[in-house]
Amino acid sequence: MPRLALALLVALVAPALAAQSLPADAEAYLGDWVTYSDDGDEAQSVVRLTASDGVVSGRIVRLLPTAEYPAPQFRCDDCHGRYQGVDLRAVPVVEGMVWGGDEFAGGRLVDPMNGRAYRGVLWLDGPDRLRVRGFLGIRAIGRTQIWRRAR
Repeated sequence: MPRLALALLVALVAPALAAQSLPADAEAYLGDWVTYSDDGDEAQSVVRLTASDGVVSGRIVRLLPTAEYPAPQFRCDDCHGRYQGVDLRAVPVVEGMVWGGDEFAGGRLVDPMNGRAYRGVLWLDGPDRLRVRGFLGIRAIGRTQIWRRAR
């Protein structure tokens, strides 16, 4: 009888654990990443990428002082649409990214400043550089930012 109970437990738990885990290559994407201005010169925030049930999402965990915002605050008074006045830590800036063998895709990227969501792709360019591409419609027409791993 104990063998039957153990076999039943393994049969129920193993698929759930497998569904939650990511391949080793995909685990390298998780953690804190520093985002930069579009020209790449000024660090702006730190986004934490996490995984749940094999899906990656990201939220802003820290805002960095910039020339435009020397004393950053999480409440976004300059944001547009539904993000106006919202605490930026509550905005999922990366949502629904699924591992595709060499990149995360299928999810969306949110820009709270303009209130828009874009289709997105994430791929590593070395151990400490993450390319984040947002686009509308087709991937060829979009914009790519480079994020660096936070230390």
